[in-house]
Parts: sequence; structure tokens; C-alpha cells
Amino acid sequence: MLKGFKEFIAQGNVIDLAVAVVIGAAFTAIVNTIVEQLINPLIGLLFNAENLDQAFIVEVGSAKFGFGAVIAAIISFLAVALVVYFVFVVPMNKMKELQAARNPAVEEDTLPTEQELLIEIRDALRKNAS
Repeated sequence: MLKGFKEFIAQGNVIDLAVAVVIGAAFTAIVNTIVEQLINPLIGLLFNAENLDQAFIVEVGSAKFGFGAVIAAIISFLAVALVVYFVFVVPMNKMKELQAARNPAVEEDTLPTEQELLIEIRDALRKNAS
């Protein structure tokens, strides 16, 4: 049981995933700080609020709905996604393209389709029959 676990942990993709989670968390903290400290106050200025979390508050009876906080969370998510895309995805795709250009994949012989096999069998039967 432990041997299987050791093999699982030793796989490269598990290590890569762990590194990605740590780096993602670090970038999330940076982007969240930028959104909270720069973008939210700027948007809050437009709506006469201290920050975006305090804008668009709708009171219905004793309940308060903070639509500004939801908008702030959406902006934060989009900012994180944008950073991850341009910092990780774009360079990785470029690297894969360059690697594929350097080492073109060897094309495997394709197997005949079912229809092609049936045609060959038919032709062979006709040839044997005559």
C-alpha cells in the first residue's frame, strides 16, 4: 500500500500540481491586494463610497445587500484569471509550440477504416471466385 502511495507522490504531475497551487496562492494574494488597495478605492470614488465594498448597498427592511462586494469579488477573480493567463498559460503554450516545431511528431501508420477492410475482403472474394 505504501509503495503505491510513494509511486503516486513521485510522479511529476503531482509535484507540478503542488507547485502550481503554491504559485497560484501567491499570485492571488498579490492581485487581491492590488484590487483591494487600488481598484476598489478608485471605483469607490466614482460612487461616493470609501471603497467598492461599501458601494451599491441596498437595504430592504433590516437586510442589507452588498452588491458592491459581489462586484469587487468578480473584479478580483477576473484580475487573477488575467494574470494567470498571461503569466502562465501564454508562455507555456509558446513553449509547447516551439518544442513541437523542434521535434515534429512521427506520424503513425493509420489503420484502414472498416469500410476499406470490407472493400478489400469483397475484392479478394471476387478474385478467388473467378
